[in-house]
Amino acid sequence: MKRSRADIVREYGPFPEVDAVHGVTFDGRKVWFAAGDHLVSLDPESGRTDRTLTVPAHAGTAFDGRHLYQIAEARIQKIDPESGLVLATIPAPAGGRDSGLAWAEGSLWVGEYRARKIHQIDPDTGAVLRTLETKRFVTGVSWVDSELWHGTWEGDESGLSRIDPGTAEVLEQVDMPAGMVVSGLESNGADLFFCGGATSGKVRAVRRPR
Repeated sequence: MKRSRADIVREYGPFPEVDAVHGVTFDGRKVWFAAGDHLVSLDPESGRTDRTLTVPAHAGTAFDGRHLYQIAEARIQKIDPESGLVLATIPAPAGGRDSGLAWAEGSLWVGEYRARKIHQIDPDTGAVLRTLETKRFVTGVSWVDSELWHGTWEGDESGLSRIDPGTAEVLEQVDMPAGMVVSGLESNGADLFFCGGATSGKVRAVRRPR
């Protein structure tokens, strides 16, 4: 297993009226992060926030190219990012113990924190299609270039893990510096991961290892 220290490229925040950052996603231009009772968009170039959607946002966030998906307690909301309207809801697979959320291959991928699981689910019905069991607590989940990554946070240790999408074997581990945690995770599709920083109220850009 490859192991390295996280290269923190940039920190964003803390932001006004944001007590904690939970899920994180990227729509190709803006980072969206879950802040409890609202979703906030962040321009990663300027570092400024510019939009807020008033929807419950307690855990993972994802983007499918058109819609946002947001975990709120035991359900997953499908949201129009332009209007902020919730268009549909499906049950979350862990019934409120869900953590991260990602979109890939026409499916949603949902982390289950303490159970150390990642569920692939049907985005229309919430039906579980398959489940991966990992060796670490699962926070955020992200796919990039056929690589499956998830955030980890257990005790004082936190980081990013790349796992085999078939067996869930840990292939690579990136350790965050002491005092920094990963509460949410999303790739920019290239060389960076955006990481939620929980109660620090920050989003951090971490260089993707090569």
